[in-house]
Amino acid sequence: MMDQRDDGFSRRQTLKCMLWAGTGVVWTVAGGVPASRLIGSAKAAEGSFSFVQMSDCHIGFEKPANPDARATLNEAIDKVLAMPDKPAFMIHTGDISHTAKPQEFDDALQMIGRTKLDVHYAPGEHDILDPKTEAAYLDRFGKGSTGGGWYSFDHGGVHFISLVNVVDLKKNGLGSLGANQLEWLEDDLKSKSNSTPIVVFAHIPLWMIAPEWGWGTEDSAQALAYLARFGSVTVLNGHIHQLMQKVEGNVTFHTARSTAFPQPAPGTAPAPGPKLVPAGELRKWLGVRQVSYSASPTNLAITDSDLS
Repeated sequence: MMDQRDDGFSRRQTLKCMLWAGTGVVWTVAGGVPASRLIGSAKAAEGSFSFVQMSDCHIGFEKPANPDARATLNEAIDKVLAMPDKPAFMIHTGDISHTAKPQEFDDALQMIGRTKLDVHYAPGEHDILDPKTEAAYLDRFGKGSTGGGWYSFDHGGVHFISLVNVVDLKKNGLGSLGANQLEWLEDDLKSKSNSTPIVVFAHIPLWMIAPEWGWGTEDSAQALAYLARFGSVTVLNGHIHQLMQKVEGNVTFHTARSTAFPQPAPGTAPAPGPKLVPAGELRKWLGVRQVSYSASPTNLAITDSDLS
């Protein structure tokens, strides 16, 4: 977790918030500045809505780090079904499958369908391996999208943008948006006022967490430049299978847990990959996220919960 600003939100405060993340905490983002409260200390405002973020289900993964990724996905779905207020929809930030097989896609669709929610997808690098698997992915998850699968939609006064940064991977597997998608993004934002809350979601983080591991997007600076005029921008990503947050000006970045297996923290292992933890502890490392939008146009409350 990083904070690159000099306006009072200190590194010490940031690290304190990091310790709370995912342990029953509501993040409230106001004008790009995060504050933390224990769950239950705040009620959703009238006229608000919430949505769910799920990520990195890796259906088809059957290794010691998690011998049954289908079971943990179903447990995550049970968490969603048990939420007291039904979410308006779900976003999925990629790696639905592990090897992009049609059966993995279809099994995931069937399981996620239990939520009875509209689901908006962004692909992961495990979902699109080549032109054939890209076509299979787009056929199932990309209806209504543009170009290589990117699109936007509006809900309750918030503008949502789904980006694809897993097709033309760069050195060490860094994500890439590409000129065509960046041009589309610039055009998509032209009609939006500066006060419009923006939520961007993509698989690979849009900030450089660990470039040597491919945990970042090479040309994200251009996308963030287009977002600079907006008062509230929230970026939701998957890929790294753990919670991290950064605030940079008006943009708050959040990564999400996987429903399949954890990965090591940057610098704690020779390379990224499935992290083996004691079987009884696995569900503490997996989870889902609920995001609530309240009456104030710059407030988003983010709650991460594990599967234990």
